[in-house]
Amino acid sequence: MSGYRDMDYVKLARWGFVLGAAMFLIGGVGQAVVPGLPGWEKGLLLDLEVGGIFVGLLAPLTFGIVLPLTE
Repeated sequence: MSGYRDMDYVKLARWGFVLGAAMFLIGGVGQAVVPGLPGWEKGLLLDLEVGGIFVGLLAPLTFGIVLPLTE
């Protein structure tokens, strides 16, 4: 028996993409709206943007393609 049968892959892929898009938008808008940020805060917002891209791309690939094929 597989432990993944009760997972809703479509919902997980969709919400993973939405989470990645939200992370990307928060990072981008944060850098554009607040011009006088210290360097470490700009670094955190850049990390949020990059992490949002990775989450937004990897969640649909993982939950939409890879995990359903492994069942």
